[in-house]
Amino acid sequence: SRPILDMSYSRQFLDFQGSSIPSSMKKLVVTKLSQNFREAVTLQQDSPVPLPGDGDLLVRNRFVGINASDINYSAGRYDASVKPPFDIGFEGVGEVVALGLSASADYTVGQAVAYVKAGSFAEYTVVPARQAVPLPSVKPEFLTLMVSGATAYLSLKELGDLSEGKKVLVTAAAGGTGQFAVQLAKKAKCHVIGTCSSDEKGGFLKSIGCDRAINYKTENVESVLRKDYPEGVDVVYESVGGKMFDLALNALAIKGRLIVIGFIAGYQNPTGLQPIKAELLPAKLLKKSASVRGFFLNHYLSDYKMALQHLLKMYERGDLVCEVDFGDMSPEGKFTGLESVFRAVDYMYMGKNIGKIVVELPHSVNSKL
Repeated sequence: SRPILDMSYSRQFLDFQGSSIPSSMKKLVVTKLSQNFREAVTLQQDSPVPLPGDGDLLVRNRFVGINASDINYSAGRYDASVKPPFDIGFEGVGEVVALGLSASADYTVGQAVAYVKAGSFAEYTVVPARQAVPLPSVKPEFLTLMVSGATAYLSLKELGDLSEGKKVLVTAAAGGTGQFAVQLAKKAKCHVIGTCSSDEKGGFLKSIGCDRAINYKTENVESVLRKDYPEGVDVVYESVGGKMFDLALNALAIKGRLIVIGFIAGYQNPTGLQPIKAELLPAKLLKKSASVRGFFLNHYLSDYKMALQHLLKMYERGDLVCEVDFGDMSPEGKFTGLESVFRAVDYMYMGKNIGKIVVELPHSVNSKL
C-alpha cells in the first residue's frame, strides 16, 4: 500500500508517459569508507524504489552531476558520525513521477525539477518539495548551476569584493565550477587569468572571456604571473590545493584575497591533504594585508535560492555558458547509466573534463498499453 500518496489520483502512481513505477531500482551506495571511489562504492541492482512522504516528490533522475567532493563524501571526510552503508551523489535533474498530497499543491507529475540532496546516484530519489527547483525542461545545463554555479556565484559575491579592473586568478578554470568563476568575474569587469591543463581548455577559456589562459603543462605559472602581473592579483578562486595554493598565495597583491573552494589535489590521497607551506602563512598575509577565506556551500544555504534564480535567469537570457561534459571524448565514450559514474569520477581526477561532468540515466519506458 502507498497510503502517503494522494489516492484520488491514479496518475500519481504513474509517470507521465504511462509506464508503471517499478518496485526496485539501481543505485550507488557507499559500503566502505575509502578515498578510492571504486573501493568505497557499490552499484546495487535491486534496491526498493523509495516512497515519497506527504511533502515529498519522487523524482526519476535523468541527469546527475559529478563533483570532486563525491570522493570526500565516500571517504567519510564530511561527517564522521555517518557510517556505511549510505547513499551518494549530490545533485540531479529529472521528472516528478509521484508525489505526496501536500506536495501536489505546488507540483504535478511530469514536472521537470532539479535538486541538491544526498542520494542522487540512483534511478529514483525522494526529494522534499521545498528543496526542489522547478525547471522549464529537463536539460543537463541546469544541473551545472546547482552546485558548481552556485558555489562560484556565492563565494565571489560574499568573499570576492569584485570591482572593475581587479585582477582575478581562477585555478582549474575550465572545470565545472571554474567556468562560472571566469564568467562571473568578467561580468564584474575584472581582468581574468585562468589555469588549465591543455590548449583545448585554453581555447574554451578564451571563448568564455578569459583574458589570459595559462596551460600549466607547457608554461610555468609562477613565471607567467611574476612577469605579466608584477603587482600581483587581487582575488584568487582556488580549488586545487598543494603546490597551486602556495603559488597562488605568493601571487597575491597588497590586500589580496584568496578564496579556497576546494583542494582536489588532496582528495584521492590516502592521507588527504597535500602539505602546503602554511608555517609561512602568517608572515605572508601580514606582509600584504592579505586574507585567505574558505567557502563551503552548505554554510550559505540561506542565500542559495536567490543565487540559483539569478543564475537561471542569466542562462535563459543567454548571458551564461553552461558547459557540460558527458565524457564523449573519454576512452569508453559517453557517461551513460549509473555504472559509468565510476568512469566519470576517474575522468575528473585525471583532469580531462571541460565544464561540468554529467552522467545521463536513460529510461526505457515499459508502456502498459
